[in-house]
Amino acid sequence: MQIFGVVGWKNSGKTGLVERLVAEITGRGFVVSTVKHAHHAFDVDQPGKDSFRHRAAGAQEVLLTSYKRWALMHELRDAPEPPLAVQLARLAPCDLVIVEGYKREDYPKIEANRAATGQPLLAREDGSVRAVASDQEFDDLHVPRFDLDDTAAIADFLLAECGLAAAATGEPAAPAEARAGDALPGLTPPPLRDDCFALPSGTSWMPVEDALALLRDRLSPVAGQESVAVAAAAGRVLAGDAIALRDNPPGANSAVDGYGFAHASLAGGAGAGPYSLDLVAGRAAAGAPYGGAVPAGRAVRILTGALLPEGVDTVVMEEDVAREGDRIAFNGPLKPGANARRAGEDVQAGDLALAAGHRLRAPDLALLSALGIARVTVHTRLRVGVLSTGDEVITPGEAIAPASKTYDANRPMLLAMARDWGHDAVDLGHVRDDRDALRARLDEAAKRADVILTSGGASAGDEDHVSALLREEGSLQAWRIALKPGRPLALAQWRGVPVFGLPGNPVAAFVTAAIFARPSLSLMAGGGWVTPRALMLPAAFSKTKKAGRREFLRARLTDAGAVEVFASEGSGRISGLAWANGLVELPDEALSIEPGTPVRFLSCAALGLCG
Repeated sequence: MQIFGVVGWKNSGKTGLVERLVAEITGRGFVVSTVKHAHHAFDVDQPGKDSFRHRAAGAQEVLLTSYKRWALMHELRDAPEPPLAVQLARLAPCDLVIVEGYKREDYPKIEANRAATGQPLLAREDGSVRAVASDQEFDDLHVPRFDLDDTAAIADFLLAECGLAAAATGEPAAPAEARAGDALPGLTPPPLRDDCFALPSGTSWMPVEDALALLRDRLSPVAGQESVAVAAAAGRVLAGDAIALRDNPPGANSAVDGYGFAHASLAGGAGAGPYSLDLVAGRAAAGAPYGGAVPAGRAVRILTGALLPEGVDTVVMEEDVAREGDRIAFNGPLKPGANARRAGEDVQAGDLALAAGHRLRAPDLALLSALGIARVTVHTRLRVGVLSTGDEVITPGEAIAPASKTYDANRPMLLAMARDWGHDAVDLGHVRDDRDALRARLDEAAKRADVILTSGGASAGDEDHVSALLREEGSLQAWRIALKPGRPLALAQWRGVPVFGLPGNPVAAFVTAAIFARPSLSLMAGGGWVTPRALMLPAAFSKTKKAGRREFLRARLTDAGAVEVFASEGSGRISGLAWANGLVELPDEALSIEPGTPVRFLSCAALGLCG
C-alpha cells in the first residue's frame, strides 16, 4: 500500500485535486482509498443523532451500518490523536492511499497552490513536497510544477513516484487483495534521501556525540507495517499506540480467599471489633460469580479473583476468620474496601496501554492480552544484510587456511548482533575483490535488505573496491570519527538502500556496530533512537588517557562489582571480545584512572546484546 499526500493552504484547491485524482487513478484500474484530516471544529457525529447518544452514554466504539456503507467511530476520550501511520493501518488493503492534510507528517506530497490565496509555497520549506500543482509559474522551483487542472499528468507523476507499474503502461494493476497476503499492509515510508549522510561543510574529525546526532537527525523509519497476533508479537515494534479495549481488572473482585460483605453494615464501623456476620447460601468464585445480592449485615464466601457480588465492598481474609456453621466472627480494625480490587484500578478502557515505538516483551504480551487486544499493528522486521568482501577473506572450514588468508569473523558476529537487536538478519555471503561481482552482489542485496552492513574495504587503498564502487555509484561519505577503536565509518546508499561500511578489524567492527549501527537500525526499524544506559562503577585498573577522542575498552565485572579491562588494547586481539561482557566508555577529554575511580560501564545487555 503506497501513500501520497495533497497539501496546501486553505482555498488552494486540495479537495478538488484529490477528487479528480481519485477518479483518474481508479479509472486506470487501481484500488484507491483516501484519508482526510479534519480541522478541530469538525466532528463526524452530531448532537441529536442516535449514534451521538450512544457515544455520550459511554460506548467505546459505535458502528454505523446500512445497506450502502458502514463506518466505525472510536472514542479517543482524553487520549492523544493517533498519528497518521496508526490511522493508515486501519484501512483495508489497496494500491494507493491519497491523504489530504497531515502536512507536518513526513511522507511524499504534492502541493496544491492558487495565486488567489497569496500564500507562499510550502515546497520551498518542506522537503517532503515532491511537486507543485498550481495556476501560476515560479522561479527557482526545485521540484516539478504542473498545471493545477492537468489531472492526467499529475496522476502519471504520482504513480511513477509510488512505483506503481500502470503509471507507464496504462495497464490495470493486479487487484490489491491478490497481493495483500495475510498481513495488513500499512504505511511504507519513503526512501532516505541520497544526500542524507553528507557532512556539513568544513567537518573533519568528528566527536562521537556529533556523529550520533547527525545519524539521529538524518535517518528515518524505513520499515513497513503489518498486523500480527499478539501471541506472535514478541520482539516486534509497535507501529501504533495500543489502546485498552476494556478495564483491567474488568470488574471489582476479591484479592484473597475469605468472606465478603458491606463495610457499612459493621457495627462500630472500622473499630477493633469483634464482629460476627451470618453467611448467605452459596459462594463466589473466579469464573462462577454469586448469583444475587448480599443483604446488609450478612456475608458471602468468596475466593480469590471472584467478582464482588452486589452488596459487597470489603473482604476479610480467611485466615482472620473463625467459622461455625453459617456464622463467622473476626476482629478489626478493617478498612472499607480491604482486600478488594476496583474495576480498572490497573488500566481503564480507552487508556494508552503501550505507545508506538515500543519493542514488545513477554510481559507486554500479558498486558495486551489482559486488555482484550488480540492483534497489534507492528513494523515489519528490519532486514539487515551483512556482506563480507575481499580476496583474503575465507569461511572457516575443515582444513587450516594459510597465513595469507583471514577467516571471516565479522559476518557471523554482525549477523548475531542484528538478531539480538530484533531484526531479520540476512546473510549476504562473501564476494571477492571484483568490481563487477561486487556491483551485482550489492544489487541483489538492495532487493533483499533494508540496510546493508559491510566490514573492511571502505578506506582508500588500491584494493578497497567497496569504497571505490560506492563513491562512484553510491554517494559514499567517509566519516572520520574521533574514537578508538573504529574511527573510519563509511556511509552510503546503494539503489536507495543505506550502507554502513564498518572497519575490517573485528574489535573495531564490534564497537562501531554497537555504538553507531544499533541506534541507527532501531530508528529505521520504527523503534526510535536508543541510547545505552551506563552504570558508574569503580575501576579495577589504572590508565592515563590523552584528550582528543573517545575510547571504548573491552571490560567485564569482577565478583566485587568493579570493572576490569582486557590486558591488551590492541584492536587485533579478538579474544578480548569473548572475554568481555561489556565496554568501558572513556570521555573525549584527558583523564587519569586509578583503582576505585568511577567509570562508565556499558554492559552487553545495555548494548542490546545477549549475555
